Amino acid sequence: MQFAERIEELITPTVEALGFVLVRVVFTGGDNPSLQVMAEDAETGDMVVEDCVKVSRAISAVLDVEDPIDSNYNLEVSSPGIDRPLVREQDFKRFAGFEARIDTRAPVGGSKRFNGRLLGIKEGIVTINVEGEDVELAFPEINKAKLLLTDELIAAFEGQRKQ
Repeated sequence: MQFAERIEELITPTVEALGFVLVRVVFTGGDNPSLQVMAEDAETGDMVVEDCVKVSRAISAVLDVEDPIDSNYNLEVSSPGIDRPLVREQDFKRFAGFEARIDTRAPVGGSKRFNGRLLGIKEGIVTINVEGEDVELAFPEINKAKLLLTDELIAAFEGQRKQ
């Protein structure tokens, strides 16, 4: 189990008890270690500053008790944002139809980076339309994926906010 996965395992019950969903946990070491936690409201997908504060305080308490990080670090709790990372299989379903960038661990058809319209995921296979061609990528082979900031995404985000 990777270190970030261990942290995720520790804090997920607390985050969920507050009514949020954990989107991503990233730990970076170096001179200024940082623990980045992205979360969103389980029902609305929103995450405002007050929510970040609430989640930060709750998971700080858990991390203080469990003490999985043996040095000083900065805790950053944030929203995934509009051009959010796509981490879970459900993210690829939820954001089908929007432009995305997907990087794979190994080349697929000679390429490791795919920019195009996300078509969704079915049985562990993510499909993205790149310049008119549908490309299928195995979910476990995806290294990194995120939505691309487009006028269409902004309009959808603003429309969701008005509802």
